[in-house]
Amino acid sequence: MAEISLQVNGADYTLSVDTRTSLLDLLREHLGLTGTKKGCDHGQCGACTVLVGGRRSNACLALAVAHDGAQVTTVEGLADGDEPHPLQAAFVAFDAFQCGYCTPGQLCSAAGMLAERGPSAVTDDLTADPPLTPEEIRERMNGNLCRCGAYVNILAAIEEVSR
Repeated sequence: MAEISLQVNGADYTLSVDTRTSLLDLLREHLGLTGTKKGCDHGQCGACTVLVGGRRSNACLALAVAHDGAQVTTVEGLADGDEPHPLQAAFVAFDAFQCGYCTPGQLCSAAGMLAERGPSAVTDDLTADPPLTPEEIRERMNGNLCRCGAYVNILAAIEEVSR
């Protein structure tokens, strides 16, 4: 067992966890944040994608103890209170989900991808950076799978926010 402290969605936590606990299991089982999904448990599907220090991370592959002191954002932390993140609003507007299982990972990955372009990409001022091309979006999102095949609408939603 090891004691770790981390900030998740703006809240500070100190927990005692088994050193073999993944970040995904810590989020789901210890903190009750079930938005992050367990898909393949091998880092291949992207359903578990969260933001660690603002960067995309497969939570199923990350040991919780390796993230002592980290800032983690899950899908539950993307919204600003009752105001959805621009990506969340676009996913709804463009019907960018079917079963919804991959949606939390898709949203976190897209938010991280847009943040890689600069801080203006995830604020209301979405015109500061040039929009990503569909090819760039596909390449940058290729680690997130959708078994239902909602890729066309996911792409359209991300393109809209990228503009």
